[in-house]
Amino acid sequence: MSSVSGIGTAVTPTVAGVDGTTFSAGVDRTAMDTNTFLKLLVAQLQYQDPSNPADSSQFLAQTAQFTAVEKMQQLTDLQQKVLDASNSQTATSLVGKRVTYTDVSGTARTGLVSACTLGASTPNLTVDGITVELTAVTSVTTSG
Repeated sequence: MSSVSGIGTAVTPTVAGVDGTTFSAGVDRTAMDTNTFLKLLVAQLQYQDPSNPADSSQFLAQTAQFTAVEKMQQLTDLQQKVLDASNSQTATSLVGKRVTYTDVSGTARTGLVSACTLGASTPNLTVDGITVELTAVTSVTTSG
């Protein structure tokens, strides 16, 4: 029922589902959805020992736990979206202001923010022609 794949590479255990679907331990845990959970539950029921059947209350508890984890993941995703929107709003509000930031060498520099772009992980500011991550900004003053 289980196999190991990857000779000479990282070992990734896999489990075959009832319908032939393969589930891998190396997959992104957030990619597992309700359908995957139900397939695993059916496989567990199908291959249980008939002389020692599983307690139905355990299945109910597992379902409740899965639902709670799924809802917490949705909440985490929503909080990340709110944080990203807040960071974007903060970055755009800095256009036209003078900021002090720490450059890659660790030196504090000051300059005028002329633009804001949304990077892959964080908003970026253009300070005197140099791209600076929002997280590198240490102080803000109005330009004068």
